[in-house]
Amino acid sequence: MNEYLWLLAASVALASVSQIILKAGANRPHKNWFFEYCNPFVLTGYGLLLCSTLLTVAAFSGADFKNAPVIEALGYVFVLVLSRVFLGERITRRKLAGNALILAGILIFYL
Repeated sequence: MNEYLWLLAASVALASVSQIILKAGANRPHKNWFFEYCNPFVLTGYGLLLCSTLLTVAAFSGADFKNAPVIEALGYVFVLVLSRVFLGERITRRKLAGNALILAGILIFYL
């Protein structure tokens, strides 16, 4: 794998962290609608999402486009792990089976 694929994977990881932060912000009570959309969690989450987008654009300057959907699929795996660690969400057999299929597909693609 070249450095551009690593950059794309970092972009996916950053987007996954962004999603966890956004969900953590959504789970908190808010005083009114303004603070529901303009609080540190939301602003940080969207800021990280912007950084993720910029990393993706930079990665596409050297990575083949055929790799993008495969690397992007890692986001589901990252979100599963991060939601368990930081949000305490349950990992069901169905979620495990789906993520195992994603990982198997990635492995098959790169063999």
